[in-house]
Amino acid sequence: MYGITTCDTIKKARVWLESHDVSYRFHDYRAEGIEADKLNGWVGKVGWEKLLNKGSTTFRELPEADKQALDEKKAKALMLARPTMIKRPVLEVGERLLVGFRAEVYEEAVGAN
Repeated sequence: MYGITTCDTIKKARVWLESHDVSYRFHDYRAEGIEADKLNGWVGKVGWEKLLNKGSTTFRELPEADKQALDEKKAKALMLARPTMIKRPVLEVGERLLVGFRAEVYEEAVGAN
């Protein structure tokens, strides 16, 4: 699971995983960053639009010029420079990639794994 420890959605997802005895490793973007290869793989699976959290404080605080004319290249550069702009949590379940937390989606993904 990828995210930041202070995120309320991360906290909910971690509680859900722990209450369902699902083991996981937590990767904190603030402490560990994100590798370009990892981000490129995610973008290839779900698209940059799903990963870039335009509602995040980090994104909202960007200069207007940085928010304009977004495309894959620019979005990836922003997320690599400031990983807290990546939607949370990102959970890798086998070959699947879950972005955000919904208990029913986690239930289906963990049950299918």
